[in-house]
Amino acid sequence: MNKNMFRAMSALAVAAVAFASCNNEAKKVDEKAQAPAAQTGAMKIAYVEVDSIMSQYKFCKEYSLILQKKSQNIENTLAQKQRSLQTAAAKFQQDVQSNKYTQQQAEAVQAGLQKQGADLQALQQRLGTEFQNETNSFNAALRDSIQHYLAAYNKDKKYSLIISKAGDNILYADKAYDITNEVIAGLNKAYKSAPAKK
Repeated sequence: MNKNMFRAMSALAVAAVAFASCNNEAKKVDEKAQAPAAQTGAMKIAYVEVDSIMSQYKFCKEYSLILQKKSQNIENTLAQKQRSLQTAAAKFQQDVQSNKYTQQQAEAVQAGLQKQGADLQALQQRLGTEFQNETNSFNAALRDSIQHYLAAYNKDKKYSLIISKAGDNILYADKAYDITNEVIAGLNKAYKSAPAKK
């Protein structure tokens, strides 16, 4: 379940955010960022490292821990109920072999065990769905917070395109285009920690 969570988080972490209306009259920004822009003509591009966002953005770190804890709680709950069912089934088998039940009693106990098994499956499905919904909500909130911040950030920077760089999806990128640290610092400054749940 944890692997799926982090795969979903990585896949949805940072969407490519395109900003039209490149303003050639824009105020000059620092020379390091301006140099590559001059080489591309009217187009000004920057990128953000997804892995760095995931490991350094406080929002990601806090909610990753929340989701990890929730996932572990689900696994523990299901494992405990599974063990309990297995123990009851083993005892039932022993009691049947020791002729402790009449046929009618054995059928009643067996039906009870089958119901417990069905209830466990239903619980597993319900908890899995709840966890997936919470993960989806986290991903949507993460994406929205990054896009909202970048929209404000780009009012001054005037980038034509800000793209996400994750893994090998960009084979080469000049570090002069990397705005990751600046974006992370801004995101963390804007982020208010979630209130601790009692």
